[in-house]
Amino acid sequence: MNFKEKVKGVLISTALGDALGAPVEKLTYQEIKDHYGRVESLRTKWYKEDLGYDVNKGKKRGNGIVTDDTLMTIALCNVYNIEKRHLDAYDMANEFVKEIAFRKRYIPEFDREDMIIERLFYPEKHIFLRHTLANCEPREGGHGNMINCGAAMYIAPVGIVNAGNPKAAYDEAILFAMGHQTSYGLEAAGVLAACVAKAFEADVTVEAIIETAIELAKDGTKEAIIAVTEVAKRAKNENALTDDVVSAFHDALKPFSPMGDDVSRKLEKVGIPSNHYAPSRLGSIEELPLALGFIVFNDGAYYKSIYDGINSGRDTDSIGVMIGVILGAMHGSSVIMNEDVELLQTANQLNFAQLTDKFSETAKRIIENDLEKMEKVKQILL
Repeated sequence: MNFKEKVKGVLISTALGDALGAPVEKLTYQEIKDHYGRVESLRTKWYKEDLGYDVNKGKKRGNGIVTDDTLMTIALCNVYNIEKRHLDAYDMANEFVKEIAFRKRYIPEFDREDMIIERLFYPEKHIFLRHTLANCEPREGGHGNMINCGAAMYIAPVGIVNAGNPKAAYDEAILFAMGHQTSYGLEAAGVLAACVAKAFEADVTVEAIIETAIELAKDGTKEAIIAVTEVAKRAKNENALTDDVVSAFHDALKPFSPMGDDVSRKLEKVGIPSNHYAPSRLGSIEELPLALGFIVFNDGAYYKSIYDGINSGRDTDSIGVMIGVILGAMHGSSVIMNEDVELLQTANQLNFAQLTDKFSETAKRIIENDLEKMEKVKQILL
């Protein structure tokens, strides 16, 4: 399997995990089970339509439509294609802001061309507020933001340009995403990028990817990954039922993310003190530990891991993305069903071959430049 096939696997898997999870996002595991039984198809109807939501007058989901996770991932690829080098927070403040707030692209949920920022959740709009309106020092761009998975969900391209070098991927993800996130939201971005970089290695194992995540992760993120993956190992050995696995994963996460299924913002919650989404050395986002847990439980099986993740409830699209990008790098694009690729391209006006051709060449050039620099370093040691 060559480098380009692995890059393609990451890019398509971003869209696949995103589109599979989007129609059920914010539902609990039990609500998904009650409403759908189990979601295992891109041709899934958005649950809100059954509650009277008119997709002809607002946002659309289901049937292969992707969300901001995919749009932001492609935007980051575009920044690399422009700069053709490693990135940091100053690139977040410059070219990435242009990608999300000044350059129109097709927004599938709106079925029109628009700026990506019109689709973004408030923590991602924070990028524009801090860098363009507040004119902050770029390395302080993440200060004051809601702590969430918003940076981790689109960080996979950093893992690609550092393929085979997880520590470099971790460092670059932190340097870039600190212009957007802080605390455990930033930490998750670094760890996910490292996992993607590790997954590019030939004959890599699930165990090696998890070891990399634990080795590099800090504070609550590290402990949450350990807690969930240990549960996953036991559950795999015991051939546990999915109901029991999801419940055990959620229990393992409670010390690090205590909000549970109560993920929606409601009028009655306004003004009530809480530690949810606030900086903490003890906290962790849920999506990354869950993604790694389902990968361990399913021994890296591609579709089963993604399906289990997007059916587990809560932030289903981002869980699907994080599972997808790691396993997409590990298995390559050949593992993805053709009918899924075709629907994703049609529904979202995407051309994965074109995206892959351009970005894989960019990533290859960056890696080759790194290798040339290392040769010069070797000469110093002679």
